Amino acid sequence: MNRRLAFSLLLWSLVGLLACSEGEEIWSDEPSDSGEPQALRFDVREVFETDHSTISMRPEANPDRNAYFGDLHVHTTYSFDAYAFGTVATPADAYRYARGERIRHPAGFDVQLRQPLDFYAVTDHAMFLGVAQAAADTSTRISEYDFAEVLHGINDPDNMNFMSLPQRIKAFSGLLPRLAIAVHEGRVDREMVLAITRSAWRDTIEAADLWNDPGRFTTFAAYEYTSSTDDRGNLHRNVIFRDTRELPEIPFSRFHSQNPEGLWDWMDVLRDKGIESLAIPHNSNGSNGQMWKLVDWAGDPLDAAYGEQRIRNEPLVEITQVKGTSETHPSLSDTDEWAGFEIMPYRVATMLPSAPPGSYVRDALRRGLALEAATTVNPFEFGIVGASDTHTGAISDDESNFFSKLGMLDSTAGLRGSVPLSFVQATLSRFVARDLVTEVDGETYSQSATATYGASGLAGVWAEENTRGSIYDAFRRKETFATSGPRIPVRFFAGYGFDGAILEAPDRIERAYAGGVPMGSDLELTPESAPSFLVWTARDPASAPLERLQIIKGWEVGGETFEAVYDVACSDGLAVDPATHRCPDNGARVDLSNCAISADSGAAELSALWTDPEFDSSQRAFYYVRVLENPTCRWSTWDAIRAGVEPRSDLAKTLQERAWSSPIQARPRI
Repeated sequence: MNRRLAFSLLLWSLVGLLACSEGEEIWSDEPSDSGEPQALRFDVREVFETDHSTISMRPEANPDRNAYFGDLHVHTTYSFDAYAFGTVATPADAYRYARGERIRHPAGFDVQLRQPLDFYAVTDHAMFLGVAQAAADTSTRISEYDFAEVLHGINDPDNMNFMSLPQRIKAFSGLLPRLAIAVHEGRVDREMVLAITRSAWRDTIEAADLWNDPGRFTTFAAYEYTSSTDDRGNLHRNVIFRDTRELPEIPFSRFHSQNPEGLWDWMDVLRDKGIESLAIPHNSNGSNGQMWKLVDWAGDPLDAAYGEQRIRNEPLVEITQVKGTSETHPSLSDTDEWAGFEIMPYRVATMLPSAPPGSYVRDALRRGLALEAATTVNPFEFGIVGASDTHTGAISDDESNFFSKLGMLDSTAGLRGSVPLSFVQATLSRFVARDLVTEVDGETYSQSATATYGASGLAGVWAEENTRGSIYDAFRRKETFATSGPRIPVRFFAGYGFDGAILEAPDRIERAYAGGVPMGSDLELTPESAPSFLVWTARDPASAPLERLQIIKGWEVGGETFEAVYDVACSDGLAVDPATHRCPDNGARVDLSNCAISADSGAAELSALWTDPEFDSSQRAFYYVRVLENPTCRWSTWDAIRAGVEPRSDLAKTLQERAWSSPIQARPRI
C-alpha cells in the first residue's frame, strides 16, 4: 500500500469514528479485493476504552537524595537599598536569571549564570518593602513628599552613570531614617506605606508561584528581617516560608521590633496557625559579637526556654556570602591555617571594626556546647548554608567574572577597589567625602568594604526531589552544606559498623543511611568503641581540582571548649602525616600573569572513612567537613589582569574555594 493511500484510509477511518454512534459500522483501513474499504460490525468502545493514565514529566524521587544548589538571599528592585543602587530587576527577573536567562545589570551590561540553579528565593527587605520604587515614580502620592525628591529620576536611563553616585549614596543613607521619622510623626500616611508594602509582597509571592516548577526548579516565598543593635551590630535574618498556601499579609520587620526574639514570637504564632517558616541569620561576621552573644536582648543569661525557641526558629546559619565568610577568624582559631578566608572585618554597611568573639560560626558552635552543659539546651546547634546577598537580582559567584552586589556602586573594578581610580573618579570621590579613597603603593583606590567582598556563595541540600516540600524538609533536618561559589557536593555520615569496603560499595549511600546518620543529625556515642565518619566530595568541573578534605572538631570538657582541624584525605596519592594531621603540599600553583592553574595536580574526588584519633566517648562534641580546592585567582586579581595593572598589594592574590558540611552533633550516652 503506498503512503498516500494509507494516510487517506486512516483519515477516512477517523472521520468515520467521529460520525458513528454506538453499534454503527466503521471502516477498516484495509481495502477488499475490489479496492473498496470493508465494512466491519463491532462496538467502537471495545477499541477505544477510556484511559485514565497520565504522563508525568517530573523526575522520579531519589531515596538516596540528590544534591541541589541554590541561593536563599536575593534582593531586587523592591529593596530600598537595591533600588538606590540602580536595580530595577523584579522578582520575576531574578527567577529568570536563576533559570539561566540573561538579565540586565544596573550598569548596562548583561549577566548570566554559568549554569542554572536548582532553587532560589527573593528576600527583599521587609522595611518599607517597595517604597523606594514607588517614591521614585512621580505619578504616585508618596513621591510628593520631601524625602522622596532624592529618588526622582534616579534610575532613568540617562542617569545610570558614575556621576549619579553621590545621589545614590545620599538616597541610600538618608531615605530610611527620614521616612521612618516622617511616618512616626504622622507626616506620612502610614496606611499608604502599608498598601505599597502589601502590593510588593503580593507580587513577590506571585512571582515565586509563577516560577516554581516542581521537580525542576524550586522557589520560596521569603524576605529579609533587617535589624541591628544600637552600636550597628548586624542582626539580619532571612525568613523562608515552606509554601505559599497561606501567608501573612505584611512581613514582620524591624519596625515591628528591633529585637529578633520578637520575630521568633511572630513565627511561633504563625506556626500555630499552620504557617511554617524558618529564619537564617547572616553576616554574623559583621555583628560586632552580637549575633552569638551569651545574653538575651534584655541582658539576662540565656536559659533553656531561649535555647528551645531560637533553635526551633533558626535551624540554619549562612556561613558565607558576598560580604565575607563567617566560618572562623585567625584570632579565634590560631591553629587553623585556613582561618583567614575572605574576612570582611567591618560591621555591615560601615567601616567600623567588628569584634570577632561572638561573630563567627565555629565560635558559636563552641559556645553552644558550653551553654548546653550549663542549661541542657543548645541554641546554636545549627546547620550550614551559603548565599550571595546580591542586590541586583543576580548572584555573582564566579571569581573570574565578578560583578559584586551593589549595582552602580561597585559595577567597575575601580569602584570595587581592585584597580586604581582614574583622576576624574578619584577627584569626584574626594569631593563627595575624603574617606571614600585610600592610598596604596602610591595609587589611589576606592575606600570601602567592597575590596573585602567575595564571589560567594551557594546553599546545597540533599533532598529526594527538587520540590518545595523536599528541599524545605532538608533545611529542617539540616542536611545542608555551603560552598564559596563552586558547585562542590559534600556527603558526611557518622555511625558504628562501617568498614573500609563501604567507600567503594555501589550501595554505599543506602548503607550509610541505614547504618549511620547524615550531616545535621545527632549521633549517640557508645563507650565501647569510636564511631566512623564517612566523607565524600567531588570537584566542580567548571572550577579547580580538589586539594584536601578536612574534618573540624569542637568539644567541651568541664565548661571549656576546644577545637582541632584534621586532614582526612589528600590529593595526588599523598598521605596524611599522623603527627601533624596534615596533607603535604601537592604542588598546585597559580600563574599570576594570566591566572592559569596547575593542570597536573589535584583530585576529581576525595573520600575517607575516618576515626577520631582523640576520641573520648564521655565528651560532647561536634564534627563538620571542610573541602579545599587547589589555589585559584581571587576576583581582584582577575580585575587587575584585565586592566593591565599590578594586583593591589594589600589584598590576597589567590584563594582556595571551599565547601562546608553541616555539623554532626556527637552526644555521650546518658
